[in-house]
Amino acid sequence: MNRFFSDRHGYRGPEPEIAIREDAPDFLRFQAASIARNCELSPTAIRAIVCDILLEVPDPNNWSEYPNIWEEVLSLLTTCEWYKVYDIAEALWRSFEYRPDQQERFENDLNRVFREKGIGWELKNPDGIVFRGDQTFAVATEQAVDAFVKTGRYTAAGEIREALKDISRRPEPDRTGAIQHSMAALECVARDLTNSPNLNLGQIINGLSLTPPMGDAVHKLWGYASQKGRHVQEGHDASAAEAELVVSVACSLAVFLLRRD
Repeated sequence: MNRFFSDRHGYRGPEPEIAIREDAPDFLRFQAASIARNCELSPTAIRAIVCDILLEVPDPNNWSEYPNIWEEVLSLLTTCEWYKVYDIAEALWRSFEYRPDQQERFENDLNRVFREKGIGWELKNPDGIVFRGDQTFAVATEQAVDAFVKTGRYTAAGEIREALKDISRRPEPDRTGAIQHSMAALECVARDLTNSPNLNLGQIINGLSLTPPMGDAVHKLWGYASQKGRHVQEGHDASAAEAELVVSVACSLAVFLLRRD
């Protein structure tokens, strides 16, 4: 049974827009430890994991679970770099490897914090904490991987997974890599559908029989991706929103081509 009244009765307000990505607010730092404690991990066990990630030594003068060790845990979480909080959350989650019920509870509760507080990350088994875009991004990437796998296009599916890894990288996301991999997935599908294994996407677009001006739009997307993903210029990196858009559009186009075919 769901533990929360709102879940049991289907009450849920609209999710706030994603406003937090490269930060770990105080409420998240507290919740990472609190959720682990609610999943029956002792303050001592939590401290051991936190100290391992932060390369710290547990304070030998703190021997009582409450308040000493618990307050030490909160202090370490409060003062560490933002991206270390996500490393710690992942490590806490993985510590429940042999307790799947508690691991699932930790995952669900942390994702609830991410959703309800507008944090652009999610905890996903088996990958850990990965990039969470808006609903359009989530649907596009999930549908693409599913469509590629179902049609035996595992290389294309792997490219989208790599794009998600790159855009999820901490502390600095690899947006260039995300653009490269998502367009590689689209190119892979286009090559397969047109039997053109030696051509690049720019050379294939005219052979895809896209209704005008869709072909022109894909040409421009290819040009943008080439500039931002391959021929990179100093100080001209893609923004988070631009990288998310390219990945979403590349996935949607690839799925469209497969469904049309």
